Amino acid sequence: MKQENAMDLKTIYLAGGCFWGTEKYLSALEGVVTTEVGYANGRTENPSYEDVCYKNTGHAETVKVEYDANVLPLKDLLIFFYEVIDPISINRQGNDVGTQYRTGIYYIDETDLPIIKDSLKELKREYPVPLAIEVEPLNNYYPAEEYHQKYLDKNPGGYCHIGEAEFANAKAMQAVKKPYQVKSKEELKTTLTPLQYEVTQKSATEAPFQNEYYNNFKEGIYVDITTGEPLFVSTDKFESGCGWPSFSKPINPDLVKELKDSTYGMQRIEVRSKTGDAHLGHIFPDGPSELGGLRYCINSASLQFIPKDEMTAKGYGYLLELLEKE
Repeated sequence: MKQENAMDLKTIYLAGGCFWGTEKYLSALEGVVTTEVGYANGRTENPSYEDVCYKNTGHAETVKVEYDANVLPLKDLLIFFYEVIDPISINRQGNDVGTQYRTGIYYIDETDLPIIKDSLKELKREYPVPLAIEVEPLNNYYPAEEYHQKYLDKNPGGYCHIGEAEFANAKAMQAVKKPYQVKSKEELKTTLTPLQYEVTQKSATEAPFQNEYYNNFKEGIYVDITTGEPLFVSTDKFESGCGWPSFSKPINPDLVKELKDSTYGMQRIEVRSKTGDAHLGHIFPDGPSELGGLRYCINSASLQFIPKDEMTAKGYGYLLELLEKE
């Protein structure tokens, strides 16, 4: 019998332009176990970097990705891959031009092919011209020279066609795309306190200065109490004096939805979690200007705080980088 926590290790080969940046980006995703850069699907054996660049070997700069499909299914891994490539560019990514910089998905497991095809079908909806991503079985692959492995870790200032914003947003994007279980109202009644249920399901407001997190400034993240989905990070929390937890922004704007709220004779913007549809609080335009000018005024009862030193054990280790202040 398969254990629930056993890894389902699989391997896929992804070509996305210069392999330095593609490797760094993919290696940061939760569920990716190992990465290696190399040369795939060319016409010669054991090519050198010089051969690939100047001798028309036909190889593509490729990242070998070993991942745990229980944590990061192939369909999700491919979505992240598409985020950092131009899928309609032929033999070019960023400033890098040549057949070695073409985009491709090379598989070794035939059962991956339908998943890849379905993924590309969805991606095609976003573009009016054909995609340039080639899909082929892996015919050959040769690891690149040692100095290419983890190149951007060894050379933080090295050139990369993937921008710093994509690296910085990798964790936040994964927080958006990671699936979280939505519970029924009946189940929530048994798992939440009466106050948590009233706030999240009936849009109640807890008392100011008498709630759990208004004066909590420890390092960590705040997750939706109904689903466990991460919504806010302590580095975006500030003291507003209002008596409720205040944040300058969510981890990613796609995690929440904003609705007009005309209750109690006021015109406000309500904030709800997008996945759990839980009432969180309201947005006000009186936040610190240096932080963007917004104040996400959030009920403690809609949140669960995960301290930094517990994040890894509770499955949020992939978000630890968000706690690093610039």
